[in-house]
Amino acid sequence: MPSLISKSNAEKAVGVVRDAGGEVVGKTRLQKMAYLLEITGLGAGFQFEYRHYGPYSEELADAIASAQFWDMASEDERVANWGGTYSVFKVASSDKSGEINPARKRLLSLAAAANPVSLELAATAAFLAHENWKDPWQETARRKPEKAEKYLEEAKLLYGKLRNVPTPDPLPKI
Repeated sequence: MPSLISKSNAEKAVGVVRDAGGEVVGKTRLQKMAYLLEITGLGAGFQFEYRHYGPYSEELADAIASAQFWDMASEDERVANWGGTYSVFKVASSDKSGEINPARKRLLSLAAAANPVSLELAATAAFLAHENWKDPWQETARRKPEKAEKYLEEAKLLYGKLRNVPTPDPLPKI
């Protein structure tokens, strides 16, 4: 069990799941959704670094685990068709839909509906752009050649849709 963190950080992690409709399928998807919120000025202050699957926040991972401890969220591990496992995070539905920033809601909606690999590639390119890489898409393809071969164009289309959401801090133009 990760170290328990403050209840307020757990509430912030729960807010991502809640604002995405109360359910997020996949740890990687949760990470990418929260990252996109952070770089667009709609996040809760989680810090991210680059890992194998792109932007990752240990703080967010600990926060969602702590949310389970506080009975604020649940994680259901399921077996995928290929034999591995994936997580489904759920929070009790609450009537806060009217209070959600429309840009946050739209960004999360697009990310929740996206192909998870395309979302991973789009978030990775955004991360690299934020780190001032000259050609973030090319670097994303270099780091993830198997995924990029099949999903890079779809990731670029997704990124365009995400970038069109009017956010306090626009996604980098790449």
